[in-house]
Amino acid sequence: MDDEIRVSIASDADIVIARQQGRALAEKLGFSATDQTIIATAISEVARNIIKFAKHGEIIVEVIAKSSIRGIRVTARDQGPGIADIQLALQDGYTTGNGLGMGLPGCKRLMDELEIKSAKGKGTTVTMKKWA
Repeated sequence: MDDEIRVSIASDADIVIARQQGRALAEKLGFSATDQTIIATAISEVARNIIKFAKHGEIIVEVIAKSSIRGIRVTARDQGPGIADIQLALQDGYTTGNGLGMGLPGCKRLMDELEIKSAKGKGTTVTMKKWA
């Protein structure tokens, strides 16, 4: 298995593939079973957002390092409509659809770091990190 995984996201089956491959990379790095599940869950959340709002995009999962600590970076990228108000989107309970509004706020809680870059009509990039 390489230290970088790229999965094109356009269907529910792609979400499953991204989730499984992200979990496998986390296992390879020695993350606990709990952290493997956390990483897979965060991948699912951002991949579902890609399908729901942008129809297609990409998930990149890669090994990162800071000093002697290794980790995983998950990048979800799309060319969709963008997020009008990122701070609002990160609030618990906020939703633009009929969901529970737990996707991005949940990812923020699950992962150690989360950054969102978005421009109206140009897409969104969500970058999340989990350190071992």
